[in-house]
Amino acid sequence: MGVIILLIIAGVLVAGGFLIAFFWAVRSGQFDDTYSPSVRILFDDKPKDQDDQTEN
Repeated sequence: MGVIILLIIAGVLVAGGFLIAFFWAVRSGQFDDTYSPSVRILFDDKPKDQDDQTEN
């Protein structure tokens, strides 16, 4: 029975740690930019092989 209580306390501590980390990330601005990731693929560079084929 003592092991169950120990596991519950450990689980609450781990969950609390993740909750604190989440609030720290929100306050520090980690989730502010929601536009750039969706259009980042549109601004990728051309592959080097494609540059060689256009010269011929």
